[in-house]
Amino acid sequence: MSVLLIFVDGLGVGTRGAHNPLHPLGEEAEPLAVFEGEEPRLPFGGLLALTDARLGVEGRPQSASGQTTILTGVNAPAALGHHKQGFPNERLREILREHSVFLRLARLGVGPNLFANAYASHFFGQRPRWVSATTVAVEAAGLPFRSVGDVRAGRALYHDFTNRALHALGDETPLRTPEEAADVLASLAAAHRFTLYEHFIADRAGHEQDFRLASAVLGELARFVRALLARVELARTTVILTSDHGNVEDLSTRNHTLNPVPTLAWGHARERVARRVRTLADITPAVVETLTAREAAA
Repeated sequence: MSVLLIFVDGLGVGTRGAHNPLHPLGEEAEPLAVFEGEEPRLPFGGLLALTDARLGVEGRPQSASGQTTILTGVNAPAALGHHKQGFPNERLREILREHSVFLRLARLGVGPNLFANAYASHFFGQRPRWVSATTVAVEAAGLPFRSVGDVRAGRALYHDFTNRALHALGDETPLRTPEEAADVLASLAAAHRFTLYEHFIADRAGHEQDFRLASAVLGELARFVRALLARVELARTTVILTSDHGNVEDLSTRNHTLNPVPTLAWGHARERVARRVRTLADITPAVVETLTAREAAA
């Protein structure tokens, strides 16, 4: 049995209305269209777990602490005493180096595992001073960083799975439709016990309050997820989609929202995940439990 975790930055559960780009998309937004007080339409037998991103800490949830929590099962805002925006500081890096989901699975003998995202060429030429929570977690586990060459060879996806962003950076790669990108990720997930893929553009659209960009990004992302679910062997794979905080679901503000985020689960252990997840700190435990359950070894 395997788990595929899809992380979408900045996707909360909001209300319907002109402020929410998911609202006018209708069926094109499924399964991402989750609205407050409504039962979502989730294809392929998906289940929803409304997930608390505030974690008992005052203030708006932020990326560095929320992502650290997702990737470790440790309540990072509580450990810091506040929500941390941007990139992890040293305290969060310590948490990731000790408790990341990749390390926890490796210690349990569960593998092979994969971070499916590729890095642009400039990352290898001059490493940025500040790096994401995922980068810290992958490096701490000794997993390789995948490159643009891996994207060309179908061994990785960029966070913009269409590769348009790579083209803008000068990295020549084939442009992909959401369905072609889904083929790649489904193949990678089939070859690994645990696969993580992350997508950041929705959060950027939310901060820019760009309704056109948000609609286009969410529409393509929904197509990608639907195509992926059609290609993954759900009888043997659990697919989980979650986020670190709300944002793009309310373009009336540039700030992150206080809304819960959707954790969506499909496949073999979807019921276990839906029962287990209540806050961001439950994501990693749900992954570990799914991969170490007695039936997962069968």
